[in-house]
Amino acid sequence: MKLGLVIDLDVCVGCHGCAVSCKQWNTSGTTGPLTDYRPYGEDPSGVWFNRIRSYEVGDYPHNKTINFPMSCMHCEQADCVDVCPTGASYKRAEDGVVLVDQDKCMGCNYCSWACPYGARELDRSSGTMKKCTLCIDRIYDERLDEYDRQPSCVITCPAHARHFGDFDDPESKVSKLVRERGGYALMPELGYNPTNRYLPPRITRPIPTEDVSKKSLISSVKEWVNKAVAR
Repeated sequence: MKLGLVIDLDVCVGCHGCAVSCKQWNTSGTTGPLTDYRPYGEDPSGVWFNRIRSYEVGDYPHNKTINFPMSCMHCEQADCVDVCPTGASYKRAEDGVVLVDQDKCMGCNYCSWACPYGARELDRSSGTMKKCTLCIDRIYDERLDEYDRQPSCVITCPAHARHFGDFDDPESKVSKLVRERGGYALMPELGYNPTNRYLPPRITRPIPTEDVSKKSLISSVKEWVNKAVAR
């Protein structure tokens, strides 16, 4: 079994709902509270497992905003685990989830330096490294309904851009999405073989914005919307 996430960049709206939900759930989870630093000050900061980067792709007027959520990739070749001097960082053999034992972590930052995705954050309050756990305390909780046994970020996403499942099962939802939509790993050339996959944005015809009459523009917008809905 190899558990992980599929994130659809075509529908992610960058609302940060996944980040907020993740922080709320994990405040009382396996890693302890996710600290905020000066939350009401001029330079608020804190520990977050999910962060959303936003990029503008293309040139105006044919540009597009891409919202790119990032968290731990739960890599098969997890160098963050290899460099840990205390054995606090480890990868579970049964499902491939990478975790940090808070009792063993001494906050040396080696794992953070080894991670090319910026997925680990040092909690200055506890002095330990923290990261996405795939809500390990939730996905195996048999007291919850099956639907609720998913990472908090997946359940919360209003656009249904996030999907969770077993990549070792070729018939799972995540495996099918990767096959059908050309899902890809982030920076595969580094050799970390991350589990999480991203679905690329679909190519659409730009809506004309210049040198058209109001009537023509409305007609073009209707045509574009109808085609989008039909897909």
